[in-house]
Amino acid sequence: MSQDNATFDRITIIGAGLIGSSLARAIRRGGGVGTLILADADAAVLAEAKALELADIYCADVCEAVKNADLILLAVPVGAMASVAEKMASSLKEGAIVSDVGSVKAGVVKAVAPMLPKGVHLIPGHPVSGTEQSGPSAGFASLFDDRWVILTPPEGTDDTALGALSAFWTKLGSRVEIMTPEHHDLVLAITSHVPHLIAYNIVGTASDLETVTRSEVIKYSAGGFRDFTRIAASDPTMWRDVFLNNKEAVLEMLGRFSEDLTALQRAIRWGDGEALFELFSRTRDIRRKIIDAGQDDEAADFGRPHDD
Repeated sequence: MSQDNATFDRITIIGAGLIGSSLARAIRRGGGVGTLILADADAAVLAEAKALELADIYCADVCEAVKNADLILLAVPVGAMASVAEKMASSLKEGAIVSDVGSVKAGVVKAVAPMLPKGVHLIPGHPVSGTEQSGPSAGFASLFDDRWVILTPPEGTDDTALGALSAFWTKLGSRVEIMTPEHHDLVLAITSHVPHLIAYNIVGTASDLETVTRSEVIKYSAGGFRDFTRIAASDPTMWRDVFLNNKEAVLEMLGRFSEDLTALQRAIRWGDGEALFELFSRTRDIRRKIIDAGQDDEAADFGRPHDD
């Protein structure tokens, strides 16, 4: 790593999917790296990334990919991180920073930390951005622009390493927040994980109804259902691993959601319009706060383009 703590001489990205390929593009756009290495165990994915010219070096072998790397970014499903960390551990140089882009953090610390040798800095991270698409061609350099990246350093993390990783993400255009892994997982359980679970469930229910309604569920899909299907089109492997590795927080949030859903069900059954109006007004205000915070825009129809 150079004296500019936002600049690394050698960066390795393991995993060339949406986030990994977007990282490669963002790093290329912003500079701050001498050599960029991209690794993926899938030969077809690696070939696609090479055709797109996303990096300087392409590796199928993670041990070769991480040699002499200053920063290693794991962009693989959470369930695969322990295996990847175990494979690459003996090839990591002292002082290297290992981070990730997963949606669960306590699970990453638990899985990866025991695999790493002394002198290597583990600082899990989560860029709160993405789409339902996957693969190297789905990535784009601006994915992280003005978006939050949450870093979750374990207790005792080296301050210099944390500062370097924070500066790296800031240089990519992101806003950096630091919190504990456990707090991250609780917050993301309600803002991301449970909404995805609900989307998967409601689209699954609609699929079961298809034979009953003679395809009318799909034919007459309105905006709300359309956007549930967009969320439910997210990568199955990644989200399976998210739920299995953040089960406690997800189950706690699901319990609260179920209680609130029961109250809503009761209000509808008893014709309690006042309770419904109060809830809908409160949730509409949340939408306004999200827009004001810059987390979305207020363009009509979920920002879809329309011809004049």
